[in-house]
Amino acid sequence: MILTVDIGTSVLKAALFEKNGTATRRAEFPIVLLPNPDPLRREVDAADWLRGLRSVAGQLGLAAFPARAGSPALEAVIISGNGPTLVPVAADGTILAKAMTWMDRRGVEEARIVSEKRGKYTDPAFTLPKALWLFRHERSIYDHTRHFLSPPEFLTYVLTGEALTFLPTPQYKESIMWDEEAVEMLGMDKGKFPPFCAPGAMVGKVGAVGSAATGLPVGTPVIAGAPDFIVALLGTATVRPGRACVRSGTSEGINLCSTVPANDKRLLSVGHLAEGLYNVSGVISTTGKALEWFKNLSGKTETSYESLFEEIAAVPAGANRLLFLPYLAGERAPLWDPSARGSFIGLNLNHGLADMTRAVVESVAFAIRDVIEVMGENGLAVSDLRIIGTPSKSAIWNQIRADVTGRRILVPVLQDADLSGDLCLGLFGLGEYPTIAAASEAVVRIGAIFEPRPEMTTIYDELFPLYRQSYRGLREVFTHLSTARSLT
Repeated sequence: MILTVDIGTSVLKAALFEKNGTATRRAEFPIVLLPNPDPLRREVDAADWLRGLRSVAGQLGLAAFPARAGSPALEAVIISGNGPTLVPVAADGTILAKAMTWMDRRGVEEARIVSEKRGKYTDPAFTLPKALWLFRHERSIYDHTRHFLSPPEFLTYVLTGEALTFLPTPQYKESIMWDEEAVEMLGMDKGKFPPFCAPGAMVGKVGAVGSAATGLPVGTPVIAGAPDFIVALLGTATVRPGRACVRSGTSEGINLCSTVPANDKRLLSVGHLAEGLYNVSGVISTTGKALEWFKNLSGKTETSYESLFEEIAAVPAGANRLLFLPYLAGERAPLWDPSARGSFIGLNLNHGLADMTRAVVESVAFAIRDVIEVMGENGLAVSDLRIIGTPSKSAIWNQIRADVTGRRILVPVLQDADLSGDLCLGLFGLGEYPTIAAASEAVVRIGAIFEPRPEMTTIYDELFPLYRQSYRGLREVFTHLSTARSLT
């Protein structure tokens, strides 16, 4: 059996797989996003990751896993997680501060400094601005830090005692992550940033300390994982040009498998784990989170999402000429604007909650289309969208995405693509397949397909330019709301 673990923003998930890709058991543990009055700060308690791993190990009965032929019956564990999220850890393993999640954008000034030093744009959400923020504003924490780690790197460190940075491809050094030259230019200690390790590499084995902390059997091999948006490509078989993966959940990540990179600062272009290919991507900050926010705000906290979607199914496409901008925590691709705000556009006395809810749902699809339109402007064709995550369980929302984007929506049988992607890394690391891509093609199966309906796509073709124009018209207003001193 192979154990895969994924540390999400709101839940830590785990599954036990057989080598043929069959998931035999599954478990999860909730992760709480900590409240903060500062809209740019989004933190979690990294100790929740450790509590979560121990909890799922118990739920899966791994503490009592028997030995087989003198070795653990558990053949490997692979951990992935959200990112870029950063936690500072002391030499003795103590967590020194709350983890700065991928949604945390407090380091706006630090991102400007990093961008200037590097000569290329770096977003406040990325690793270096977060570390630099601690260096400039929490010097005691920075000085006591021995390792800066992401969620999967932290748990791997606890299990094995090995501090490593999981590097999907070299290009990630100069984009989302860090490189030694930039660290030194910024005056920080490169020794606080662990050495790089390729996903799928054998890291070590669960030690006595790691076993005591998590309940996993001593001696279990630990294979390097990757950021969740990387393993999701494997878990959806987004390993051929034209295929794109949409990771739906709190946020939305659109990752296109391409033969060439995109030379456009609105998109991220890095190497793919499938050799010779590229991962061209854009990340939307608040999508499922936007719907959750509006659901609670409108007094429907106890209403199931299934009922909510049944309500909006009765609302015409276009939400009766109502638009919503889902920029509730700033926006990343393709705007890269931390000051962007959420807004309803076109409200009138005839609109009700169902119209507003549908507008929020449609806005997510518009945001996805915004990203893939930019990809198209760069000559990169998107043939289909392979969607995963909790929102993808809604047939209504999947159909809306297909209608708005004009692309087929493919839903894998196993929705926990982060976990099945981890399995692909594990199978490759154990030598079961010659390449990671081969493992992906063997493991992934598609369960449902949603075709765009031309009559609906025509409606959204008319609204999409207005969606884009709404942000452009409000951009200066958003900036002033975020920076006006008299409003603080």
